[in-house]
Amino acid sequence: MNFSSKILENAVNEVSQLPGIGKRTALRLVLHLLKQPASQTHQLAIALNKLVDEIKFCKKCHNISDKDICEICSNSSRNSEIICVVEDVRDVMAIENTSQFRGLYHVLGGKISPIEGIGPHNLTIDSLIEKVKSGTIKEVIFALSSTIEGDTTNFYIFKQLEGLPIKTSTIARGIAVGDELQYADEVTLGRSIVNRIPFEKSF
Repeated sequence: MNFSSKILENAVNEVSQLPGIGKRTALRLVLHLLKQPASQTHQLAIALNKLVDEIKFCKKCHNISDKDICEICSNSSRNSEIICVVEDVRDVMAIENTSQFRGLYHVLGGKISPIEGIGPHNLTIDSLIEKVKSGTIKEVIFALSSTIEGDTTNFYIFKQLEGLPIKTSTIARGIAVGDELQYADEVTLGRSIVNRIPFEKSF
């Protein structure tokens, strides 16, 4: 692909590094930005800079936040005795959209996947175990995707929690096996949270 401008080429190369974006799509997006008012493109650049420089991860649940403690964890009306364990922030958003869960979350940051070189130490499992050991948690809900990696991660955490005086449950399988949680419709996901089952009965 020949470029008439080095600046244009650099912009296209950077945009093409985004997931699912090839060089042709990147060129189309960059040319679109050039056609917009300069103020609009500057606002996009400012938003991206803020994303990189100012975004935080909640010190309690590891959710993406503007502050050290996210709005969910700092909300006194939430039930702090129930923790829903999810893979990433998109799952938090999906469950919150159902308006069926009023507990807190714990974001693992991924799933155990030996093929991809992701082990328990790469996730926030240790902080979850410590949180449960503090004695304030009464129930842990496993809400990972119904995949081999998700089930492996659920089972690993379950074994780590074994013997502790807590209830462990998993979302009901209204979510099809192999489905990613974030793509489930709100009604199905909401029912899965409400109708959760004891984790030990899920395998």
